[in-house]
Amino acid sequence: MEFRDLKTQYQVLKPKIDAALAEVCSSADFISGAQVGALERRLAEYVGVKHCITCANGTDALSLVLMAWGIGPGDAVLVPDFTFFASGETVASAGATPLFVDVDPRTFNLDPARLEEKIAEVRSRGKYRLRAVVAVDLFGQAADYPKIEEICKRHGLLLLEDGAQGFGGSIHGRRVCSFGDAATTSFFPAKPLGCYGDGGAIFTNDDECDALLRSLAVHGKGSMKYDNIRLGVNSRLDTVQAAVLQVKLDAFCAYELDAVQQTAAWYGETLRGSGLKLPVVAQGFASSWAQYTVQLPEKTDRALLQERLRQREIPTMIYYPKPMHAQQAFAGQDGAASDCPVTEALCAAVLSLPLHPYMTKEMTQTVAQELLAALEEAAR
Repeated sequence: MEFRDLKTQYQVLKPKIDAALAEVCSSADFISGAQVGALERRLAEYVGVKHCITCANGTDALSLVLMAWGIGPGDAVLVPDFTFFASGETVASAGATPLFVDVDPRTFNLDPARLEEKIAEVRSRGKYRLRAVVAVDLFGQAADYPKIEEICKRHGLLLLEDGAQGFGGSIHGRRVCSFGDAATTSFFPAKPLGCYGDGGAIFTNDDECDALLRSLAVHGKGSMKYDNIRLGVNSRLDTVQAAVLQVKLDAFCAYELDAVQQTAAWYGETLRGSGLKLPVVAQGFASSWAQYTVQLPEKTDRALLQERLRQREIPTMIYYPKPMHAQQAFAGQDGAASDCPVTEALCAAVLSLPLHPYMTKEMTQTVAQELLAALEEAAR
């Protein structure tokens, strides 16, 4: 069994993907080909914003936004403690200080109440210029933007939506990557919408920000190719990946998003009442289910459980085993002193199960049955 079955997806989409790749190779227009602009327009329309700027990966997307906002030394940015490293890494790489905020134990996302507390704490200390908040759409579900946007506006903070895992999700019909002052996503192969390499995108309704981001992503270019008017980076989505993503976007919209939501529902039906804490999708929210992550009973030997499932040829993953504030890279920084008990508990308890649009009901039932059997063996 595959954790995220990209092989089956390719076989289903093979004729269209092969044709799209052949078209790029025949044109030899590998950088900034017509497919890139076409993809950007489609993505902007899907999300419901004016501008989409593609780039080399989701990490670069975050970095480019921070660059465009002028965030750097002396600034602080608030980041969820339970997330992938890039959410805080990019802040530190910009020369600013990431300060970590605890999450909601039900949704795994930034807790608005803890965010309010952290803002007050940072401002009372007066050490940093508090500039922005990064909210992450973890495992496919949007953060609580109705509350987070209000908090950020009230406190004069920029809001960056890290939608790397959330593309396709929504809140009351408004799609992920349309929230905040800017939003980003990732097209890493295992993401809800993934390419055949690395890729990322930025979304904004700000015309000036759009122009600045496009310049920053190509060496700070000006109106002439060799007239560079600022320092930038080299971060472009190549034409091959854009061609693949156009085919995959068709499938994503036509059936993959619905299929993965159905798969998650099957898991819920089978595992409900088992003693596992199942993922919660807030009322009015829709998840794109980048992961199906459960919380294990307190006295479970997680390593033994994973080994028992591996013996049954069922892959599992731990997202994430260590809080952001405990990462060695942040040792000695103010963020390392963060008090985030919910995140610490989640890191000790979470387990992600196989999930993708090509799973059958029988496959989810097999995973669930084997998981419950292995749980008995792994009880301490």
